[in-house]
Amino acid sequence: MLVYEPLTAFLKAKAEDEVPMTFDQIEQVIVRKLPPSALKEGNAWWSNNPARHSQAVAWLGAGFEAVSVDRRARTVVFRRVRQAVKGMADEARPFRRPEGLVNGRHPAIGALKGMTWIEPGYDLTKPVLDEDWEAAFDKKWDALLK
Repeated sequence: MLVYEPLTAFLKAKAEDEVPMTFDQIEQVIVRKLPPSALKEGNAWWSNNPARHSQAVAWLGAGFEAVSVDRRARTVVFRRVRQAVKGMADEARPFRRPEGLVNGRHPAIGALKGMTWIEPGYDLTKPVLDEDWEAAFDKKWDALLK
């Protein structure tokens, strides 16, 4: 996401509901070339999917979505969304320390403690190539339940 933070700031500063940009202008804003996948037809690079695309997090976090992409003309139009994806740019920052840590650790750490066990004496490094996994599991599970 750090690569596209300048694009977030640029779009947030715009008052217009539609911001047309050339790919060259975007490259000037982010101070680097767009990847080849941004120019490739049929590629989802310009999709508004924040789960898979950090560049989408940038424009969605600024309250815009990419609505019109012309790869041949090397242009894109960003349109302001009526309800911005709240905090998208901030949530995607990988190096920000999350709030609510207990002694520097997330409170969910250790929540599953005691939910799994290893039989005493079981060798975790022993290969299990010839065993039928389901039969072995059922046999051990039945033995534990007795």
